Amino acid sequence: MTRPRAELVSVNDTPYYHCIGRCVRRAFLCGKDILTGQDFSHRKAWVMERLKVLQSVFTIELCAYAVMSNHYHLVVHVDANAAAVLDDDAVMARWELLFALPLLISRYRAGKLTCEAERMVARSHIDKLRQRLCDLSWFMRCLNEHIARKANEEDKCKGRFWEARFKSQAILDEAGLLACMAYVDLNPLRAKIVDTPEASADVSLSARLNSDDGTKPALLPFVTQFKDSPKGIPFALADYLALVDWTGRAQREDKRGFISQETPGILERLGLDADSFLIALGQHQLSRGSVIGHKQAQSAYAKAHHRRHVVGPPIKAA
Repeated sequence: MTRPRAELVSVNDTPYYHCIGRCVRRAFLCGKDILTGQDFSHRKAWVMERLKVLQSVFTIELCAYAVMSNHYHLVVHVDANAAAVLDDDAVMARWELLFALPLLISRYRAGKLTCEAERMVARSHIDKLRQRLCDLSWFMRCLNEHIARKANEEDKCKGRFWEARFKSQAILDEAGLLACMAYVDLNPLRAKIVDTPEASADVSLSARLNSDDGTKPALLPFVTQFKDSPKGIPFALADYLALVDWTGRAQREDKRGFISQETPGILERLGLDADSFLIALGQHQLSRGSVIGHKQAQSAYAKAHHRRHVVGPPIKAA
């Protein structure tokens, strides 16, 4: 049964989420359509450009992304505290980058309101805008709607571009975050588009390894010293790269490659069982359900939300 977005996104439980958007009928509307011969690969740049714009408005940061021919993946960090400390002027300035401000708000900013009642209504509306700046639904709406409008204009047609609004999964712990990021960065490799994960320009791993040319959205950095940089992904980048490479070499029935004899130390530090970690990254596994994390974290999440259980990939402790 479909659940309300408010039940799927709760920043009090976790600020990390995995979001997936798919084109209608899973058509290659952002890549080369082998049936018609049309090439829509340039639309992938639209997604990158829009994400950069949205980063300047919302307090939602990217941990990982992959833009494929018929779908995309985002791993995001929702920073509600950053939105809460924005003053009224900053909120209005950010929101105006996407939408025209209501007349009442414009008059409030210009100091033209004449009574306290109007000012109270204006401040109340600004508070709503402040909440939207850390709202994942608004972030995804501003991404998907923009791409759909541009594509329909280019195709001179009307109707849906995306299958649905978007699918979201709560990432409950560090193990789930690491698994999800690796899964996203390995998407082109698993689809046999590239031979190595870093060879694809449409994933976040490439952006982390190459110098910024100004066309890619910013990524939440890996940090190991929280005193110097209090915000970031709590892993060493070198360990993450080793993990992605090791996971990408894992042999599966539907993919080529082999399992490395040397397992990265980061798996042991996180208390992950290697076999279950590979199962979680298998075909259709990590995109299943509404949460990602250890069984203990999933049970605690279900209890906190008054549910018997939640569905998610089988990431197990060693």
